[in-house]
This record gives sequence, C-alpha cells and structure tokens, in this order.
Amino acid sequence: MSRGNKNEHHGRAPRILLYSHDTFGLGHLRRSRALAAAITQADQRASALILTGSPVAGRFTFPRRVDHVRLPGVTKRADGSYASQTIGMGIDDVTELRASLIQTAVTQFDPEVLIVDKEPTGFRGELLPTLEYLESSGSTKLVLGLRDVLDEPDVLAAEWERKEAISATERFYDEIWVYGLRSIYDPTQGLPLSPAAQQRMHWTGYLRRDLGPVGEPPEQPYILITPGGGGDGKAMVNLVLSAYEKDPDLSPRAVLVYGPFLSGELREDFETRVAALDGRVTAVGFESQIETLFAGAAGVVCMGGYNTFCEVLSFDKRAVIVPRTTPRLEQWIRASRAEDLGLVRMLDENRDGLTADAMIHAIRNLPLQPLPSQAISAGLLDGLNYVTHRITALLAAEQERATG
Repeated sequence: MSRGNKNEHHGRAPRILLYSHDTFGLGHLRRSRALAAAITQADQRASALILTGSPVAGRFTFPRRVDHVRLPGVTKRADGSYASQTIGMGIDDVTELRASLIQTAVTQFDPEVLIVDKEPTGFRGELLPTLEYLESSGSTKLVLGLRDVLDEPDVLAAEWERKEAISATERFYDEIWVYGLRSIYDPTQGLPLSPAAQQRMHWTGYLRRDLGPVGEPPEQPYILITPGGGGDGKAMVNLVLSAYEKDPDLSPRAVLVYGPFLSGELREDFETRVAALDGRVTAVGFESQIETLFAGAAGVVCMGGYNTFCEVLSFDKRAVIVPRTTPRLEQWIRASRAEDLGLVRMLDENRDGLTADAMIHAIRNLPLQPLPSQAISAGLLDGLNYVTHRITALLAAEQERATG
C-alpha cells in the first residue's frame, strides 16, 4: 500500500499512534491511555489510536477521539518463554500475526507521530517491519517512551543487546522520552547509547494522574491497600491481612482493592479471611473507582509499579511501598530512590523482613510520615504537560517539512 506523496498529512487533523506490547499487567496500557487522553485534550483536533496486547483492554473506557486495537494476547510462562494466550497458534505465528496487524494499522491510520512504549523493537521484534516501512516513507515522527526505571543497568544492557534494541533506538527514533526526572534515576545508565541519541532524550517528569471527578469515599479513616495491575500482588495482600489478624488493635481500618488478575481460589481464600476480620478490612473489586479510594485514603500500602507511584505522588498520599524484586529489580530501585528522597517508605525484604510484625510497624507509622509534597521537587509531576508540548513541536516540524 502506498502512502501517496509526503504532503498527504497537510491540513489534516493530527493522528497519534501509541504502541504498547502489554503481555501482562496494566502498566503499559494505562500509561498509553493517560498520554492519549492528555494529547487529545490539549489539541481538540487530534485523535489517538492505541495498539495493545493487554488482555483487559476491553474493560477500560477510552476518552473521546481515543480508541484501541487489541493485538492477540501472549502470556509469559514460568521459564520466561512466551505462549499464545487463547488462539491455537505457536508463538512465532502469533508474533507474525501481531506484526502484520500493527503494520496494517500504521498504514491505514497513517499517524504523524508513533509513540512506542518501552520496547524499541516491540514484542519479539514485531515492530521492526513497521519501523523499516516508516523509515522509508519518512512522514511519521518516531518516539520511544521509557518509564523512569527499567531494570538494573547490567541486566538491561544484556537484554537490549539480545533484542538489538540499541541499534533500533539509534536508527529509528527521533526522540526518546523518559517519564521521570534525571535527578531521581536515569533508566538508560549502562546502555551504550551514542552522544547523538543522548541528545535526543527528553526528561518529561512523572505522569500526573488526572484526579477527575472524585466520588464519595468509603467511611473514613481508612488506608488503601492496592497491589496494582500486576499478577503478583498476593504476597503483599497476604502480609496486610496477616498484620490485621495478628494485631487486633491495628488501625485505621483497611480497604483492599483486588487487582484484575487476583481471582479464583486465591481470592476466595482472601475473602474468607477478610470476612473474619469483621469490618476492619473490607475488599472491593478492581472495577471500583480507584481515584475515589485514593483521594479519601489516610495512607496507602502498595507495590512499586510506575502507575501506582504516580498515583501516590498525584494524590499526595503517605505510602508504604512493598516492591517486587523478581523478575526484575525495577520496583525496588524506584522505591529505594523514592525513600532516599523522602517521598515514601519502603518495606524491604532484606532490611525489614516481609513479616506481619514489619507490616504492623509500617502501618502504625504511616501517619507519622511526611507527605510526598513536602519532598517533591519542581517539575516532578509535569510529564503530561511536557509530552503535549513535545507533540506540538513535532507536529509543527512535520508541517514545516511537508510544506517546505
């Protein structure tokens, strides 16, 4: 399919495409959705399309002029290999199917800007045919968006080398956006990026959560327990329930939000324990209004994912973060840096131990912690504003090139 001449975009309402491989969890999809919402709000003519592999994309509402295409799902096995989630195809065939769907979407939607989340070559290299196609047509600006922390530098360097991500970043991407601040962490440390690529980097600040219309919170005071959108929240939930079971005087009460992937027997077991706590802990499903629960909470106990961290900062809540440490150290690095800066308190398995007593101590001390706003530096939560300004600049450059 040809794209016609390079002036084709001229005078047309801008189109932004966001790609997020999303094999599991909600982090990438929620980040793409926040970016798409901000971009289309800032430019009332713009529309955005999100390509996502998230199995729960259909549960989300999307803002006006934002839509999504769901790519066939893949799941990670315990040994680190991937398998097709539902359809009877081998992983190579599924990857090929996803790659052709991506290329069709790009060809037909014909975006001015493509924002790729975290994986420069996509899941198992599925983006490469599209990147090469866009390179030859030359009328789409390519942006690589990275969260504040990816992994330990040496682990990340090996992973990027294996995926040929360095050469793809150098060759294809016009800009690299880091959704954080360099003063907190540089996710690219340890990566052999050229000076030219480093000059294309923009530190946006964290992506502020839109507080939106906040409903009536549950009876106060309470602390919010949220494992986030990952599939591994059970250890943290178990720890909090154990704390309330062990200490009958532990207060305030807790409101527990089950993540979307906490289900079946595990959830039944938790619900039995919650019922026995007689109202000192109440549980709600993932579909409930997390913004309302955040806004009304006296404090938060959570895991250390990017989006949850942005929520803690945006709602200015005292927080205890229990970071996961496998399969990557991303959450631990983020939580330890944030603790160093006085933004949160971390429950570290080596230093504090992941015991009921450690959790009791952390919950009792929550009211004594400073608010994150007391430690927040300038620009910390400016990410969405920064991104919309960059989009404006990229569209202007594209317009100038097309008419020049």
